[in-house]
Amino acid sequence: MFAFAVALLLGIVGSSLWLVQANREYSEETAQLRRLRSSIVAVLSTMQDAETGQRGFLLTNDPAYLEPFTKAVEALPERRNNLTANAASRPSYSSKLGALNEAMDAKMLELTHTVELAKADRLREAITQVGTDVGRYNMDQIRSILADFLDQTDKRLIGLVADQLSAASKLQWTTSAGAIAIFVALGCAAWIIFRYIRDLARARELVLKMNLGLEARVDERTEDLMRANQEIQRFAYIVTHDLRAPLVNIMGFLSELDSAAKMISTYVLADAKTLSQEQILSARAAVEEDLPEALTFIRASTKKMDALINAILKISRDGRRKLQPEDIELKHVLETAAANIHHQLAEFDGSIDIKGHYPVVTTDRFSLDQIIGNLFDNAVKYRAPGRPLRIKVEAHTDGPGRARIDVIDNGRGIADHDRERVFELFRRAGDQDQPGEGIGLAYTRSLIRNLGGDITVKSELGHGSTFSVTLPTNLGNNVTWRTDL
Repeated sequence: MFAFAVALLLGIVGSSLWLVQANREYSEETAQLRRLRSSIVAVLSTMQDAETGQRGFLLTNDPAYLEPFTKAVEALPERRNNLTANAASRPSYSSKLGALNEAMDAKMLELTHTVELAKADRLREAITQVGTDVGRYNMDQIRSILADFLDQTDKRLIGLVADQLSAASKLQWTTSAGAIAIFVALGCAAWIIFRYIRDLARARELVLKMNLGLEARVDERTEDLMRANQEIQRFAYIVTHDLRAPLVNIMGFLSELDSAAKMISTYVLADAKTLSQEQILSARAAVEEDLPEALTFIRASTKKMDALINAILKISRDGRRKLQPEDIELKHVLETAAANIHHQLAEFDGSIDIKGHYPVVTTDRFSLDQIIGNLFDNAVKYRAPGRPLRIKVEAHTDGPGRARIDVIDNGRGIADHDRERVFELFRRAGDQDQPGEGIGLAYTRSLIRNLGGDITVKSELGHGSTFSVTLPTNLGNNVTWRTDL
């Protein structure tokens, strides 16, 4: 039974390492496909900008409308080269690059020629050439080929997620209770990656449906896609790295268990044989020292993995929870959260000051309560020893339809190199003298982004921090602001 348990644990470790390797390969291909997808969208956006600039100039004869056209002409060669480089190794893409390049050359020739005619005061000839519909035919060809590229890319991305789920399911039949916990974590990681891919696909569809003249909207969506892609890669790395570390520990101490088992077996199975003093001492040392030590470290590694998995599940559950918007008095939420930490503030001679302009917002109450409560708890947890804690809360407008809440404290502060790190899952900054797994601010940022907002921090080590939360009010121009003096 002991040998079977050792073999089973070794099998679990081997299977887990294989799964990590498989997921790494899937992640690498996913990153390649994202670069390809980004280059496809960049080429399409550039061609649309060039066409928009040309038509604006022909309609108004205002040189200011040529700026998008000029920028597109300058940027197009590099973006076409990027698309060719990213698609060259994929036959289903490279076979259509010739037709795509011909259509783009023809379209750019038509655009450039009509602009030159208009500059030469031959506007009627330029408009006549546009009316031949040759340019529209070429643009339709470009859109059709690029849309096919995007469709192929998205289908492959979904297939990669399916492959990851299939690999996880094959390991299910060979694991014990501990392995099941690992599968849950990997399954959650795959589900989160699938959700991000699905959200990216929806964002892409929304961008394509937008008015082609709304450059600001396109830039906003592009920034969201880049940020989501970076978070997927960072999350995949964190999950792989932090779950692999306990497995490495388990592997190491399994080797010690194996060595100890051999020494004990020699002692137990000696029968009538006379053992040397060294063999007897080795067997006793294995029982008294090696086995307890190895089991202790394996238990600690398992406990660490359980804590990491629970943290991932907590954020995953929140992402699945359906938001329930309702009208909320922000001042009431702040005062309720302050009352919850009143006894802690009193213990440390602390105080909290809530003043400013407070909106009535339409958002999810549970998420908002969690966000404010976590920020207040964080301020108390990382107060500066030796001085009374002071917390100040301010609220402001932050552009049309958005509100900003600043939570200011005089606590320990955060070093420059740790300001972004504090928002990463399983990452902590500064002195590690407080309990926790490093998920508080990561969970808070997840809640805020689920509501369509964001969080930033300004801090000086030793002098305190300011956490700024921006949230949409969802009430447009009907936001009601009140002042409490």
